[in-house]
Amino acid sequence: MAMNWPTFFTRLGSAIVFSVIMMGGLLWNKWAFLVLVSLVLVLCLHEYFKLIRKIDAEEQWPEWLETLVSAISLVWLWLFFFTYNYQYPWPVLLFFPVLVLLATALSKKHALRAGMYAIGGMIYLLLPMVLLLEMRFISLAIPLALVLMIWMNDTMAYIVGSFIGKTPFSEISPKKTWEGTAGGVILTIAGAAIWGHFSHYYNMIDWMVLALCASLAGTAGDLLESKLKRMAGVKDSGAIMPGHGGALDRFDSLLVATPFAFCYTYFFMPPVHITVF
Repeated sequence: MAMNWPTFFTRLGSAIVFSVIMMGGLLWNKWAFLVLVSLVLVLCLHEYFKLIRKIDAEEQWPEWLETLVSAISLVWLWLFFFTYNYQYPWPVLLFFPVLVLLATALSKKHALRAGMYAIGGMIYLLLPMVLLLEMRFISLAIPLALVLMIWMNDTMAYIVGSFIGKTPFSEISPKKTWEGTAGGVILTIAGAAIWGHFSHYYNMIDWMVLALCASLAGTAGDLLESKLKRMAGVKDSGAIMPGHGGALDRFDSLLVATPFAFCYTYFFMPPVHITVF
């Protein structure tokens, strides 16, 4: 089949822009990281609400609900950032989900179910962003490594699956194969082991566990988002990246891998200060 060069260059250009933005946010400083996760959160919330509206088209959706949830989520995220070294106001923040439910329950449209979807979106999208910030405070190397490992897993799974993939992995994502998935996991963990052998930050086991989270939980995150898209009857969650889809398409693996990576990081990886710029 002949190469579609216009499509190729469109995908390449958007991938380069995406990579530059991601690396800038990850490596520059904590403020750039905050802006990055805030942007990702708002974009993903917007696409999440679009999908849920299609999945449950019969539900009455208040026009203000997405704006309210986005504002609350950003307040939660920024409060965590600014109070990290102090007492985090959990009692106040736990009131926010209750506020969403009350607002929808008392609205004229009686859209309580929409409020439950909104709370689900906050758990699905806000929680990983907060945990990414927490890992960034522990060490810049951890969220950076997690993102790179997810990219490596996706790339290796695609390459291995293209060459030897024969057995479908799931009906949710028919292009995935068991061979490609296994190849992505094995090669990602192997790459993490090599990096861990030469790295001065943490040890080999730490990096291999993060790679396991990135590959296994990341694949689960990809399947979860594919399921949502199938239920909504759409191919992509959005079109923010020409040739690649939306923000949810790009960060679906990270959203599910982050809580697992955080659990290991919190208990076994002590803070290590790293400065790039």
